[in-house]
Amino acid sequence: MTSKVQVFILIWFGQLISLIGSGLTSFALGIWVYQRTGSVTQFTLISLFTTLPHILISPLAGALVDRWNRRWAMLLSDSGAGISTLVIALLLLAGRLEVWHIYLVIATSSAFKAFQWPAYAAATTQLVPKKHLGRASGMVQAAEAAAELLSPVLAGGLVVTIQLQGVIFIDVATFVFSLVTLLFVRFPEAKITLEGKEGTGSLWREAIYGWIYITAQPGLFGLLIFFAGSNFLTGVVSVLVTPLVLAFTSVAMLGTLLSFAGSGMLVGSLVMSIWGGVKRPIYAVLSFSLLGGLCILLAGLRPSVPVFFFTGFLYFFTVPIINGSSQVIWQTKVAPDVQGRVFAVRRMIVWSSLPLAYLVAGPLADHFFEPLLAIDGPLAGSIGRLLGVGPGHGIALLFVVMGVLTVLATVAGYMYPPLRLVEDELPDALADSVPTTDEV
Repeated sequence: MTSKVQVFILIWFGQLISLIGSGLTSFALGIWVYQRTGSVTQFTLISLFTTLPHILISPLAGALVDRWNRRWAMLLSDSGAGISTLVIALLLLAGRLEVWHIYLVIATSSAFKAFQWPAYAAATTQLVPKKHLGRASGMVQAAEAAAELLSPVLAGGLVVTIQLQGVIFIDVATFVFSLVTLLFVRFPEAKITLEGKEGTGSLWREAIYGWIYITAQPGLFGLLIFFAGSNFLTGVVSVLVTPLVLAFTSVAMLGTLLSFAGSGMLVGSLVMSIWGGVKRPIYAVLSFSLLGGLCILLAGLRPSVPVFFFTGFLYFFTVPIINGSSQVIWQTKVAPDVQGRVFAVRRMIVWSSLPLAYLVAGPLADHFFEPLLAIDGPLAGSIGRLLGVGPGHGIALLFVVMGVLTVLATVAGYMYPPLRLVEDELPDALADSVPTTDEV
């Protein structure tokens, strides 16, 4: 058992390094596009192309992950994403990089990454004992938090010293590092369950089996819909953080703010890693989602740098606890040998709300909310007296709306019994498996 945990830790470390590298490129490219175009809409399209291909290919990727060795699925994912990033660097060196190139290459990388997450999550279930899954989820969240914390500050300094292409080459190197860690480990073979036998067949049947599995469990389906709705609301907010903050301060302060907010995620991840979560993870999901909604609401009501620091830290503190608690529910309630398919469909549905959020966020900000709170806007004399008027205040009003809707969605989730009682109504799936070969 100890050796399996050591394998997980080694994989986790490789992914941590890769996430930091990807964060460097993401931050630097986002600033490059926004400063080059001055368009919130074109800036948000980066997020759209980061998620849409991932969503579309997820069911197929999940079915293949359950068929393949999950280590090789992760190797494929990291290799494809690394090569895609290298293409951006080469275009930049040749002086040929355009905004549409970034969209195309990011979309390609997104398609490869569709294989990584279900393979990683399913492998974690195989490598980590059930009682420590909460801590493992906390570690995964901590890796993401480290990227959120370190990447903006590092990228801001590195862009000045080694320029954008240097930052991208560092990202490529981090992909190579993660590949090396995967080459030196072996994963346990997935164990056979009755659910896994029922879900076998053609590739198409296996691709849709994840949806059939989830919809047959009202509690899991309710959790899925709750996160899809929440993701839409927070997606609108997340993609507009940069334009909102830049309306009140400088790019340098933006990097500092994002890093400080990322430290909140790191603290929350460490808390989750040490604590392991509550005995009823669904309560953590709902209560911390409510707190996150209140943070969004406060950031919109009082848009200023001190408030952004406070709400950003607190909001990001809730994220690993929400996600880690949700992950424990899925890992313990879903049969291990179908987790690739189920987790892929789960991510597809949850993330499907993000492209819609990214598509509407820019136009809503540029053409509706910002004009409402312009100096002579329709709401300048009413809501403008509370929130203020001028650039950025319309986006702040949009934050208020999203915060209120997040609070209402959380209350509705608690009022839905199958979601609130998901841990009581569904038995654990991990103890029902039949051992096969140990490692591949």
